[in-house]
Order: sequence, then C-alpha cells, then structure tokens
Amino acid sequence: MSEPEPLIDLNADLGEGFGRWRLTDDEALLAVVTSANVACGFHAGDAATMRRVCALAAEHGVAIGAQVSYRDLAGFGRRSMDVPPDELAAEVAYQIGALEVFARAAGARVAYVKPHGALYNRAVHDQEQAAAVVEGVLLAGENLPVLGLPGSRLHEAAGKAGLPVVAEAFADRAYTAAGTLVSRREEGAVVTDPDAVVERSVGIARSGQVLSHCGQRIIIRARSLCLHGDTAGAAGLARRVRSGLEAAGVRVEAFA
Repeated sequence: MSEPEPLIDLNADLGEGFGRWRLTDDEALLAVVTSANVACGFHAGDAATMRRVCALAAEHGVAIGAQVSYRDLAGFGRRSMDVPPDELAAEVAYQIGALEVFARAAGARVAYVKPHGALYNRAVHDQEQAAAVVEGVLLAGENLPVLGLPGSRLHEAAGKAGLPVVAEAFADRAYTAAGTLVSRREEGAVVTDPDAVVERSVGIARSGQVLSHCGQRIIIRARSLCLHGDTAGAAGLARRVRSGLEAAGVRVEAFA
C-alpha cells in the first residue's frame, strides 16, 4: 500500500492595513495561499479593508479566517495585555461577527478563527486567556475550527469545548527546542533566507520536522503552514514556497 499524499494548507495574515495605509499585498497573496487570516480591526484592518479582502478571497476560492487580536492598533497587536476574560471573550466574538458580515456579503462564510500576535503567544501557555478566546468563538455562535500552535492551552481549551482544532506551523519563524516560537525580540526570530524557508516548509509538510533555533531537530505536526504577509517580498516568497511544496509531492489544500 502506498503512503498517503502529504497535505498542507498555506495561510497568511491579510487585510493588515488601515485607511490609506496598506501593509500586506493582499491581491498577490490571495493568488497563492489557500486560507486568509483577515485582520478584524483590533490590530489592523477597517470595514472597507475587510470587505475588500473578503470579496477577493471569495473570488479566489480562499477560505476566510477571523484573525482576532487584543485591541492594540498602535502596537499592531504585538503587546501583551491583561484583559479580563469576560471582556476578551466579548471582543473576540465582536471581531468574528464583524468579519462574518463581509464574508457573507461576498458569498462566503468565516471558516475558522486564529488569534494574532501577542494574543496568539499568550494563549499558548495562559489557560485563562485561552479559555476566554474559546468562549468568544462559542459566543459568536458557530462551531468554528481554531487554528493555533499544537499542544497549546488554546487547543486544549478548544478541544474541551468541542471545537475542532487545526495545528499550525511557521515556515519563516524560528522555533525553540520546546516547539514554541522564538520571541521577535531575539535575533534570528524571523527566517529571512528564501531557500531556508522553502526547505523548512517541505520538511514540515513531508516529515513533520524542523530544526530549532539551537540546531535541534524537533517534531512539528501541522495541517496548516503560515507565511507572514507583512515581510518584504512576502508574495514572491509565498509563490516559491508553494512551488517547492508541489515539486516535492505535497498537495496544497485548505483545511476548512
């Protein structure tokens, strides 16, 4: 019996602009990725941007995900905040609901939820904040999959609540030996060499392995691979990653 064909989803953070300012090349990335993590207005994004990105995603057949965040426009959602759980749950639901309006207008639906930045990292180990994110997803009224780091408190809380969980890996972020992301405050936290990013992507998709920041090989089992849309040349790198995956016999397909 032949081995099953490796399968991976490619996701990227999109709609990260506000007013006249745009950070991500949404049109180019939506021609490559299979899932779009759309900023919902708390770390980036506004109503017009959400509407535009949802319409483009639907046109390209790309799954739409709500990228929820702490309310931190000035810090791009990368500053950890001590938000009371009931308030955080309400804000998560609020963001999902806002994006759902524009997804439906485009003939699609919000297909999953992914925290952004500091909230993503906080929910890896903070049980209270992770539970609040899950409560917010439930409050939004849909049985939405939660995209996040495997083994995180977020996935633990989502699983207990009966929500589907989807394991995510990062091709362009360095990992610690424990399988968590190296802080952006540390040198080498972002992998910038395109060849290295492609090699890491193929390794994650085919063998579930990647080299940690200290050179140790670690296991990363993931159904979705994140490519950051806010880095220089992101669209070109995304095309290289997808081409490299397909050349290596990996099927690129959305999980939702």
